[in-house]
Amino acid sequence: MQAKGLIKFFGIALALLCFYQLIFTWTANSVESKAASYAEETVDRASFNNDEGAYNKALKEAERNYLMKEESKPDGNFITNLFSYKEAKKKRLNLGLDLQGGMSVVMQVPLDGVITALTNKSKDKNFKDALANAKTAETNSQEDFVTLFRQEFEKLVPGNNSLAPIFATQASQGKINYNSTNDEVEAMIREESKTAVRTTFEILKTRIDKFGVSQPNVQLIENQNRIVVELPGVDDADRVRKLLQTTANLEFWAIREMDNDLMRIFSNANTRLAEKQKLSANRTSVETTSTASKSVNDSTKVESSSLNLDAENEEISQSEEELKKENPFFSLFTPEQRTGGPLVGYVSVTDSSALNKVLRAKGSNILPKSMKLLYSAKPIITAAEQETTEDAVDILGVYAIESRFGSDFKPPLDGTAITNARQDFDPMSNEVVVNMEMNVEGARSWAKLTKANIGQFVGVVLDDLVYSAPRVNGEIKGGNTQISGQFQVQEAQDLANILKAGRLPATPRIVEATTVGPSLGEASINAGLLSLLAGIGLVLIFMVVYYGKGGIVSVVALLLNLFFIIGILASLGATLTLPGMAGIVLTIGMAVDANVIIYERIREELAAGSNIKKAIADGFSKSYSAIIDANLTTLITAAILAYFGLGPVLGFAVILMIGIFSSLFTAVLISRLIIDWRVENGTEMTFWSGFSKGAFKNLNIDFVSRRRISYIVSGIFITLGIISMVTRSFEFGVDFNGGRTYVVKFDKNVNTNEVISALSGPFKAAPLVTTYGTPDQVKITTSYEIENNSTEIDQQVAELLFSGVKGLYNTPPADYKTFATTNILSSQKVGPTIADDITKNSMIAGALALIGILLYITIRFRKWQYGVAAVVTVIHDSLILLSVFSIFKFLPFSMEINQAFIAAILTVIGYSINDTVVVFDRIREYLYTYFDTPFLETVNNAINSTLSRTIITSLTTLIVVLILFLFGGEVIRGFAFALLIGIMVGTYSSIFIATPLVVDLYGDKDAPREAPQVKSDVATSV
Repeated sequence: MQAKGLIKFFGIALALLCFYQLIFTWTANSVESKAASYAEETVDRASFNNDEGAYNKALKEAERNYLMKEESKPDGNFITNLFSYKEAKKKRLNLGLDLQGGMSVVMQVPLDGVITALTNKSKDKNFKDALANAKTAETNSQEDFVTLFRQEFEKLVPGNNSLAPIFATQASQGKINYNSTNDEVEAMIREESKTAVRTTFEILKTRIDKFGVSQPNVQLIENQNRIVVELPGVDDADRVRKLLQTTANLEFWAIREMDNDLMRIFSNANTRLAEKQKLSANRTSVETTSTASKSVNDSTKVESSSLNLDAENEEISQSEEELKKENPFFSLFTPEQRTGGPLVGYVSVTDSSALNKVLRAKGSNILPKSMKLLYSAKPIITAAEQETTEDAVDILGVYAIESRFGSDFKPPLDGTAITNARQDFDPMSNEVVVNMEMNVEGARSWAKLTKANIGQFVGVVLDDLVYSAPRVNGEIKGGNTQISGQFQVQEAQDLANILKAGRLPATPRIVEATTVGPSLGEASINAGLLSLLAGIGLVLIFMVVYYGKGGIVSVVALLLNLFFIIGILASLGATLTLPGMAGIVLTIGMAVDANVIIYERIREELAAGSNIKKAIADGFSKSYSAIIDANLTTLITAAILAYFGLGPVLGFAVILMIGIFSSLFTAVLISRLIIDWRVENGTEMTFWSGFSKGAFKNLNIDFVSRRRISYIVSGIFITLGIISMVTRSFEFGVDFNGGRTYVVKFDKNVNTNEVISALSGPFKAAPLVTTYGTPDQVKITTSYEIENNSTEIDQQVAELLFSGVKGLYNTPPADYKTFATTNILSSQKVGPTIADDITKNSMIAGALALIGILLYITIRFRKWQYGVAAVVTVIHDSLILLSVFSIFKFLPFSMEINQAFIAAILTVIGYSINDTVVVFDRIREYLYTYFDTPFLETVNNAINSTLSRTIITSLTTLIVVLILFLFGGEVIRGFAFALLIGIMVGTYSSIFIATPLVVDLYGDKDAPREAPQVKSDVATSV
């Protein structure tokens, strides 16, 4: 073996690097373990009266305080601590959200608002219609929004369709003018949109940096206008949504007081709205036929005559309905009866959306154009404060502001004047507040605004919500002010950080969100570690039992491989996820393959009469070709996964790629170093044990002649699968359909039909409900309001979930907040746009994997027959796997078609090719070595000679995947099942489908040998 010194140097250097990187992880874990112990010692459980939620919150607070003290300590040194906790935390091995809990969000930055701002809010009808049409088209198109907008505009204005007159504003001077072409305008829109997206990203990054989360990850996917945010350890999803979606559009307005004139305006609004609704109803009535009209009149008479006979409750219901028709505005909005205060009325939380719809409806003029109604940021009266029925809801206050510029609501002062903001306490009331400081210009404007409104009210408005509206007692100079509003300390700190970070140029909407509770994360880590250790342990035992002292060398190489994978992950700053753990298990199982190929070759050489040194040298050299081919084909699928994957799929692919390179280094080079060292020192080396010495020797099974049977068996099963796919389809996850899923834990075993019944009303349709792991946990999937992009909708849907299922508990959670943090173990949201992208990327990934494999094998083996046979085989394996997931979707664990399933299919493709290439490689070798042997006999000999490797590799890989399936936890069970089926099918197809296909594709009794070319190829690979 050449370059032993270089291999030793590289191996030692890599080991030292990995050890250095893992010290950070060990240090951080050690400090956090001490923090957990400190919290348990200092927080008295008995003082919380069995309130687990409050106790856990206190534990976290104690841990947080301990860690904050550790973070404030100076950097470590070689005398005290090697590294400080602050430094170690930054460089430790990252754990994914599925292993520690937290929240992952994919946000889409909408460009319609940015484009509207570029036109100075143009009222042009064609412009507004084109923008609306582009938003509709975006949900089903892969084109970017700017392209769609231009296409829709040019459709609406086929002749004179110049965009320049609309976009040539004072702000765009120097960029475009009235004579600019549409290409130039489009380029300007793209540049400004790109700037807005980057600004949004930077502001969100600043907010998150101040959020106090360990190891946050914020990424910008610029070509898709998307921002990916991962926040480990976070358990308050609502707080995160506010942090990410608050625009921070801070404004200061003079608030109009309630008076008789305002009451008259509201009364007129009520009359106008009633007239509009009556006119709309009359139009509908006119469209009916005279016969229908007569029928209606007759039924009206009957109903009228029978009113006296109705029950009292029906009379009340009828009168309430009539009252709503006569007073449609006042049925939603209750005016304030007292004059002289800042509040002009009240609206219930449930009616607020309907009132907004009425006020903002196209052509609505029930209120003066210069007037706008705003809601209070928090309820004026909560449901708990009302002495009414249990149906009581929170009541919001309503304020009125007026613009000096007609319908253009430009505030006298806005948030651009704020230079600093901080959470504080009011010295008079001790109320939690946010104090703000302004720049010079802002201080002047604030003084002018307060001077003009002495004795009146000035509102502090953030994102169209009024946080406070104090009475002005005198002119306020110096540019200092505050926001009050019944804040919690944490809430005020978040608001201060948002204001300091600045206003978002566009409000991003959440298109995908995944939340994993800490309890599920802890269960996942325990299950993942158990399956990892058990799988590796069984593989190591098998290798020693089967290969004797050679197996011991494999154990050393495999343990080094695991150490290198973890160390490289830490040094790259990559994240270890639960699918990543599956990748490690699979990598370990596949790493055995290289050792098996080498050891089987050495055994063949020893059986042929070679001495131990020559057998080892020839065994290694003759194995390189198969090992390299097999690993490169797997690498192709891993690279495609890494490019197209998000979240867990990406983590799996990264570890798989690292594992391939690490496995080649340890199994081929390190193993050879150890074996050579032992032989040179005179230590006996064996590559078998007593029971395995004669295993698989002298096999002579005629596989090829029976190929028609395997074709028929596969054909029947695939046909049944296709029928099932067409008639029964699949259990598609939200990754492909869009929707929301929640894993909810109850305090007793629940029936899924009861859950469906409880939620059918709130969700307006029956959700999909399945048992999740244990009988007291269910997975709920719904598409309710998935196309609603409002910032409040996610919390509203979760609140509906709580209201629906709380009756199924023995002891229901105290409130929604407790339910969200304790009983929702995980949640996921995928919007329709990103679901389309996932579908598209999955199809592209599959197609590229097939093309890559076809090209590689065709080039490597110099015969198209090998490439075509390999591609047909992986299509066969994929169809078998899809058929299983369609036919057997009734199995008692997740059989969803989701991103993890796509990762499993691509992994199976790589594994199947791995198996197939080893057989192909032996056929190629035998065609050269045994030049006079008939082709069919050569193919059979190749399959028989590699059968030991095929079975042993499949067996060891099946062991680790089976352990993963049994003990890896519910989160990954469906993924492991797909791998389990895929490995068995891949092993079957490499023998009974791929190799026979090569024979049939040649179509002759023999195949062209082309000895010189094959010889050169083998020599090169050796």
